[in-house]
Parts: sequence; structure tokens; C-alpha cells
Amino acid sequence: MTTEETTETKGVRLTAGDAELTVSPDNGCRIGSLRIGGTEVLRQGPRYGSFPMVPWCGRVELGRFRNGGRTHQLPVNAAPHAIHGTGRDVAWRPVATGPSSAAFTYDLADPWPYEGRVTQTFELTPDSLTATMSVETEGDSFPAQAGWHPWFLRTLDGGGEEVRLAFDAEWQEERGEDHLPTGRRIPPGPGPWDDCFGMPAGVDVTLTWPRRLELKVTSRSEWVVIYDEQAEAVCVEPQSGPPNGLNTVPRLVTPIDPLEMATTWSWRSLA
Repeated sequence: MTTEETTETKGVRLTAGDAELTVSPDNGCRIGSLRIGGTEVLRQGPRYGSFPMVPWCGRVELGRFRNGGRTHQLPVNAAPHAIHGTGRDVAWRPVATGPSSAAFTYDLADPWPYEGRVTQTFELTPDSLTATMSVETEGDSFPAQAGWHPWFLRTLDGGGEEVRLAFDAEWQEERGEDHLPTGRRIPPGPGPWDDCFGMPAGVDVTLTWPRRLELKVTSRSEWVVIYDEQAEAVCVEPQSGPPNGLNTVPRLVTPIDPLEMATTWSWRSLA
């Protein structure tokens, strides 16, 4: 492991074989770079790479959620909703680093109304990356979600054929005009997407850059959001629940039952 200066922040660099991963703890503990055989696969820039979504994923309707008899208001940062959690906006603390692995934490605080701790780990091998995230509390129980929002480049090295997405979802969450799931499950439709899909056997999405690289995103969770409406990148976002899930399918974090989430990206060269 080495620590290096980037244009945005100080990064923790992990290596395994010809894979190089840079994590930026000062910039929301996002993956700033993943290079495979010298080729960058993530869109670059302080808002991109791959950021953690925690303690919620996607949009929360009007920024409000309930926990028992209490209603909480989150900052509206994607009007009229709150989006993608607070973890991407804070600095995380490195707690363990090695040549090919690292772990980071941050403590939940205002504007999130409950105390708790989030831990994110990365394990890099020559042909895979496994990221895990946990949300813990020693006090009040609260609903939470965790996931990742990677921005995979549409083309590698600025050229070549565009990436192709392949996945087999059991259903698609119908999206309302407010960009929130309506609660109705429909057959998966054609893209372009900014949509949540259900995969009861676990998330399994393949990205293929023809004659260059194949990369699979997997998770034991059944929820994934696919976003491919931008020209520069496509997003495959495994997460522990659907958008607005704090309200529709709340998963409580308790002192004896933390929330745990994991994803693995695995790849092989097609060259």
C-alpha cells in the first residue's frame, strides 16, 4: 500500500498483479481509480469514480423518513428529494491498510439523526475487487441502506466500441414521474435506464468492452440500479434496498443486528 497525492485528495493505493486501486478517504472514501493492465475503467473527477451510498441509497421521498413514531427531515439535495446518503460527503478514517487491502470508518452525524458507525473495506486480487460495508449502532435502532455507485467508462482509453450491459432481472421497479418506485413491479424493459431491478438470486451484471475487457458486478443482495443516460459512463449500483427503501422496505440496524453489504467486481481480459 502507498499513499499518493491526487488532484482532489490524498489517496490510498492498493495493488495486486496488474490491478491498481486508489481509494480517496478524504473525498467520501470513494474509489478514485481502478486500473486493470494499465487501463482506467472508472470515470475520473471528484464526483465520479465509485462512491459509497450510505446510510441510504438513491432518493428518499421529499427527504423524509419515519422511524417508529418519529419523522425525520433530511437535506434536499436532488429537489424535491434527498439522494445517495451522507457518506460520500465526509472524510473517512483509515483503520487498516496493507498492500492489497484497506479498511475505513466514519461516524454517522448530523444531518443523519442517529449515531452509528460505518465501516468500508476493500480486498483487491489480480482479477477481482471485493468491497464490503457495514452500518452499526450501539444506541437507538434506525433504518438504513448501503451500496455503491460506480461510474464505469463507456469506452476505454477514449475510444473503441462502447460497453455492453447484460443482465437477467426478474422484475423492474416501475418508476413514477417523481423518479421514485411506484411499488409496482413490471417486466424489465429496454434502456436507457435510471431504474431499479430485482434479482432474487443475487445481483449479476456483466459489462463487456468488446475485444478489451469483461467485468462482472455481483452481490448477494437482490437490488441493483442501472443508470446509463450519460454519454461518458454507465452505472451499475448494487444496494441493500430499492430507492426510497427507508420508507417502503425499512431494514432496521439494531445493537445486535448490523447492516452488512458486499459486492465483488471480477474481470478478465478479452484482448
